[in-house]
Amino acid sequence: MNAPVATRFTPLWPRLRQATALVAGLLGLCGLSGCGYTDSRAAHRAQMTMIGMNSTDVQSCVGIPDKTKKISDTVQIFEYSRTLNIPSTNDSTLIPLQSVVNLTETTLGGAGKTCVADIRLENDRVTEVHYSGDDDEMIGTDGVCSIVTRGCVRQPVASMRHVKTGVFSPVSAFHSPRLDTQPAAATPAPANTK
Repeated sequence: MNAPVATRFTPLWPRLRQATALVAGLLGLCGLSGCGYTDSRAAHRAQMTMIGMNSTDVQSCVGIPDKTKKISDTVQIFEYSRTLNIPSTNDSTLIPLQSVVNLTETTLGGAGKTCVADIRLENDRVTEVHYSGDDDEMIGTDGVCSIVTRGCVRQPVASMRHVKTGVFSPVSAFHSPRLDTQPAAATPAPANTK
């Protein structure tokens, strides 16, 4: 009587292992989002989508710049400086949470809290978006800078460029996008040697 019961439940073990692997994979992906992966992708996506925006649209979705610098009659820089408000955990007598957080940030990096975004405008159109500061989170680069451009990415304005989203999009969490905004230099015609 026990033998049929054992064979009846045997096929459940492979399904249980598959379900466990699926849950572990989904938890891993959810963990990536909490460590800066999605923030980094959003910041890098903004570096592509904001190209071509006019200054009025930039100010409507990013805000009034903290500093402006007029370089020439046609070129100006908008600078935005933002700091991420990260609450600290308190150590208890049983579990030293802040010590674990400090050790993790020291080992893995990504304790960034400040972003300085410089937006270059030529003839009242965005040509470049650059990030600097202590702006890396646990996974990816420039993740803290998503707090600067988040309004533009979440609610696009008419003058923004469309950039393909999804897994196979040209946006990476680990490096800024390569933009070919400068026209290719004209190659000189070969000299006539007759």
